[in-house]
Amino acid sequence: MRREFRPLLRLAVPIVLGELGWMAMGIADSMMVGRLGAAPMSAVSVAGILFFTVTVFGMGILLGLDTLVSQAWGAGKPDDARKSLINGLWLTIPLSVLLMAMQRTAIPFLAWLEVNPVIFEIAVPYSNAVSWSTFPLLVYAALRRYLQGTGRVRPVMFSLISANLVNLAGNYALIFGKFGMPAMGAEGAAWATLISRVYMASVLLYAAWPLRGPWTFDAARIRAIVSIGLPASIQLCLEVGVFGLATALVAKLDPSQAAAHQIALSAASVSFMIPLGLGSAAAVRVGQSIGAREFESAGKAGWAAITLGTAFMAVAGVTFVAVPGWIGRAFTSDASVIRAAAPLLAWCALFQLFDGAQGVAVGALRGAGETRLPAAAHGIGYWLIGLPLGYWLCFSAGWGAGGLWAGLSVALILIGVVLTVAWSRKTAALSHDAFLRPGPEHVA
Repeated sequence: MRREFRPLLRLAVPIVLGELGWMAMGIADSMMVGRLGAAPMSAVSVAGILFFTVTVFGMGILLGLDTLVSQAWGAGKPDDARKSLINGLWLTIPLSVLLMAMQRTAIPFLAWLEVNPVIFEIAVPYSNAVSWSTFPLLVYAALRRYLQGTGRVRPVMFSLISANLVNLAGNYALIFGKFGMPAMGAEGAAWATLISRVYMASVLLYAAWPLRGPWTFDAARIRAIVSIGLPASIQLCLEVGVFGLATALVAKLDPSQAAAHQIALSAASVSFMIPLGLGSAAAVRVGQSIGAREFESAGKAGWAAITLGTAFMAVAGVTFVAVPGWIGRAFTSDASVIRAAAPLLAWCALFQLFDGAQGVAVGALRGAGETRLPAAAHGIGYWLIGLPLGYWLCFSAGWGAGGLWAGLSVALILIGVVLTVAWSRKTAALSHDAFLRPGPEHVA
């Protein structure tokens, strides 16, 4: 397994830096809008979660490209990998139309949840504006899956890190009315996000070009992408959706608790970027090894990634407990929000190890074509156990926002254990040349 660390890290480090760049854009939005007050900060959190709860469905379907592209590349079939990308790009068109319609019709859901009226009033124009970034985001997602699956990860890192500069400049101009632009407040952050996502998609399109071969719509290839990507999409929707609903539920409390929840969620999301990046690298290494029929290497790549992911998350958990005040002050100067964030960060620390294990295991399993089990684990863990428990602790037991985080902590611990065991069994199956899902040669 130690021999897998070097090639894994060669892939993972640029992906992790890219993931951190991705997360930095959201954190920059929260920090810059947070200077306007707790209500705008909470509104951006609620509307942003609503956007991703819907959009992640399309991004999740495109994860089917991870399996098809990496296995085709490992099998020495670059034309087959490009064929998957081209059909993935065709797929972004109907997905964008569907998801934008869903975003616009989902806004009344916030009112149904009795979100604080002050927060709701700011969230609606932000949500309407940010929905226009759906298409460039899906194009970016398809190009990213292709480039990562072929081992070209540096353009992904560059696009995400440099997009932060674009986003920061846009935020500064449009939130506060600089450079002759109108002061649009929280809504300005949404338009800056659109600009940065168009930029990201353009950078990756340039990196992937030229895409040789006919741009023919292939129904069989579309079905292959969807058949692998749909369970992954459901898993992502379940995960993002539960935190989205938790954010909306917290918005029923006072703005200080809602803002504190956003701080804890941002901190936990930043730490999760490392196992998420390692999981993406594991998906590539596992998929390419399976494509090359090197099953033992595939198993070792997955375990190496899980080891690195859990080790990092142990350090992150200690950090959350040791310096909660410093983390809170990075987002706001409001003392009540900083105090409210400290116990939420302690709950985050509790589940870090398990969150790291499950985040990497999902990627390793996806590289092997297994996407159904993670979807089932997230559905049961989050929605049947964690969220009901958290809701009861929050509103019935009087724990407030900490109650929701306690319930989600229980869910993540259970999911981490289940998916680690699942990868152990998958490793045993791979060692016997077992193959749970058809590779790209069955689609060509």
